[in-house]
Amino acid sequence: MPEGIGTPRQIEPPRSRYAVTAIRRRARRRSVNVLISGAAAVALALVAVIVTPMANAATQDLTVQAESFAAQSGAQVEPTVDTGGGQAVGYLSGGDWMRYDGVDLGTAGPLTVSARVASAVAGGSGTIELRTGSLTGPILAQFAVTGTGGWQSWVTQTATAATTHPTGAQTLFAVMRATAGSGDFVNINWFAFSGGGTATPTPTPGWITIDQAKWNAQLAAFRAMPMDPAPANAVRVPEFNASCTYSHSKPDDPIIFPGLPGASHMHSFFGNHSTDANTTTGTLFANTGTSCAPAPADLSAYWVPTVYERGKAVEPKSVVVYYGSRLTDPTATVPFPQGFRMIAGNAKLQTPTPAGSVNQFYCAGPGGEIGRSADGNWPLCAPGATLMFQLVFQDCWDGVHLDSPDHKSHVSYTYDGKCGGAFPVAIPSISFVIAYPTSGSADGFTLASGMASSMHGDVFLAWDNDAQGHRVKNCVVQKAKCNTAGQF
Repeated sequence: MPEGIGTPRQIEPPRSRYAVTAIRRRARRRSVNVLISGAAAVALALVAVIVTPMANAATQDLTVQAESFAAQSGAQVEPTVDTGGGQAVGYLSGGDWMRYDGVDLGTAGPLTVSARVASAVAGGSGTIELRTGSLTGPILAQFAVTGTGGWQSWVTQTATAATTHPTGAQTLFAVMRATAGSGDFVNINWFAFSGGGTATPTPTPGWITIDQAKWNAQLAAFRAMPMDPAPANAVRVPEFNASCTYSHSKPDDPIIFPGLPGASHMHSFFGNHSTDANTTTGTLFANTGTSCAPAPADLSAYWVPTVYERGKAVEPKSVVVYYGSRLTDPTATVPFPQGFRMIAGNAKLQTPTPAGSVNQFYCAGPGGEIGRSADGNWPLCAPGATLMFQLVFQDCWDGVHLDSPDHKSHVSYTYDGKCGGAFPVAIPSISFVIAYPTSGSADGFTLASGMASSMHGDVFLAWDNDAQGHRVKNCVVQKAKCNTAGQF
């Protein structure tokens, strides 16, 4: 049995996620850190202004905030000091994109489109294309990005769309095209549309707010549940689990790319057999087939990028999804609401992972690791050992949102054994412990997302409230290790 969440192999699971980001953000965003601090930055991070009228109401102009995307690839939401938006989208490089649904371009006629941008890259560094319908659809407008003097030095660029532009509600894609070697080249605060008739876009926020009445009822039922006393010989580790096997593979991601089949790199799914690009909370509960136990108590969807060995997919032979606590006092833990989703790890992180790196693949079993791949990034396991990975998710929640635009901003990792501040609600600490049926070779492996450092995972939760509630109360709150059936 793999080790549980009470004794994780990864001593500092959050550090690898934040270390690189913190270094880059200090280098690029020093002015923001000075001007937006502490509680102010937290408050801005929770604001989801989607579409707002501009000052000149007579022309029925509108502004679409850049962070209001319905789907994205490569976008990171961050605070900005610019007038007209508490948040912006940064770290945009060639190939990144954002999707905006229901933007009403009005009737036929002249349409002026503006983009509020900032760039610290000198000279011409790339282009922003606004396309209609798809990533390769007709170009509505495009903006050549040049250096503005800094990542928080904002300018407004303007383009005129053709008179024959599409009318009415449209899906718009903002697609980044970078010049060779420019890397991250632009920040975007908002897009503005003027003319073209009326403009009444349908908001599609990335922030998904919980149904407060349902959540209050779930919490009340949880708090009223009796606790089954643990036996005297119980292992005092706050933990229960779902025991899973591989289900299926698809180039889909219903969290990052909802409604866009084939838009993602290949993922290996475990849990609900129905999971695809069109998955919702409703479809998870409607389809009771799952590769995880306990069934049908847990109909959640879980997934990770597919592992390849010499070009051939290596699917997990087993996955244990641990639900536990890393709090000093786990009695504050409450269950997840239905439909909760989040992501751990960074699919865009492409850095070497030599021996000793945090959050790396490892070998378990007789002989353990006996060497490294030729590039040093992957372990070579003894013939009797197995390639493994443990991925630890965030365990503090804002208590308001089921999801956020980057699928991480509504959650945070425990700090100093506590949850607090903007993330006061303690939720179970989820940990994937994945076993692959291979010991590897000097050739190493690749992930569908790239290097070993890009390992990440997604959860889309669909637990029966009673089943999850009893496990949280008996196993986590009481600090008693339970098996897959929720028994001591």
